[in-house]
Amino acid sequence: MNLNDAQVKQFKEEGWLFLPELFTADEIAVLNAEAEEIYKQSREEIWREKSGAPRTAFAAHLYNEAFAILGRHPRMIEPIEQLFGEQVYMHQYKINAKAKFSGDVWQWMTACPSRVP
Repeated sequence: MNLNDAQVKQFKEEGWLFLPELFTADEIAVLNAEAEEIYKQSREEIWREKSGAPRTAFAAHLYNEAFAILGRHPRMIEPIEQLFGEQVYMHQYKINAKAKFSGDVWQWMTACPSRVP
C-alpha cells in the first residue's frame, strides 16, 4: 500500500494518519475475536485492572499468530517505511483494552515492563 501525496503531507504537518480502510471488516473481526481469546488467558504479559478486567496485553505477537501476522503485515509496514524512507522494526507491541464506563484511568504511554520479552 502506498500513501498518496495528501496523506504524506498530513503526516508531515500533523504527525499522524488515520487509515480506517487498511484492513477489511472480516480481518478486523478476526483480530477482535483473537483479542478476546488473549484476554481470557492468564499470562504475565496480560495486565488487568483492579476489577480483573483486561488492561493491556504486552508482546501478543509472540504468543498469538493473528497478531504476529498483523505486526509484520505489508499494509502496516509499507506506509511507515514510505514515510520514514527506511526499513522499520517492531520495538514494542501491545494491545490496549479498557473496561467501558467503569475502567481505571491509565496512560497510553507506558514503559514496557522488564518481565516481558
